[in-house]
Amino acid sequence: MNRNTILGGTAALAIAGVFAIWYAGAGDTPPMAAAQPVDLAEGKALYAENCAACHGAELEGQPDWQSPGPDGVLPAPPHSADGHTWHHPDNVLFQYTKLGGKAALADQGVDFASGMPGFGNILTDQQIWNILGYIKSTWPDRERAIQADRSAQARQQGGN
Repeated sequence: MNRNTILGGTAALAIAGVFAIWYAGAGDTPPMAAAQPVDLAEGKALYAENCAACHGAELEGQPDWQSPGPDGVLPAPPHSADGHTWHHPDNVLFQYTKLGGKAALADQGVDFASGMPGFGNILTDQQIWNILGYIKSTWPDRERAIQADRSAQARQQGGN
């Protein structure tokens, strides 16, 4: 096993731990559901305008997204079924998008170097939900079902 494989595996475990801690407390901040049905066409257009530069026009993410760059920050992950976005409930995805990675995790007491900026001053809550709705609409049935189940579990645990 080479050094890059070990470092990549260690980084992946650290990221999983950060998100596990965050997942446990992420249900505290509303809103946790779209205020109205999502507009997939608007979500697709807003994704292209605000997200595609980092996460890719086809939701493919940046190369080597699981390995930190020289600055210690992970590249933007894919939002396709090949990534991990579908592993997280809606409340986590919403807060991460609205507040940005570092701030969203800091709200949970986690210090993590994230390159994800917050869009709460650029997009309305509904626009964020529209983007998330568009992303989710691209996933295969299996991934959508798993993510929907995790979102329902988070709501049952007090996360709206």
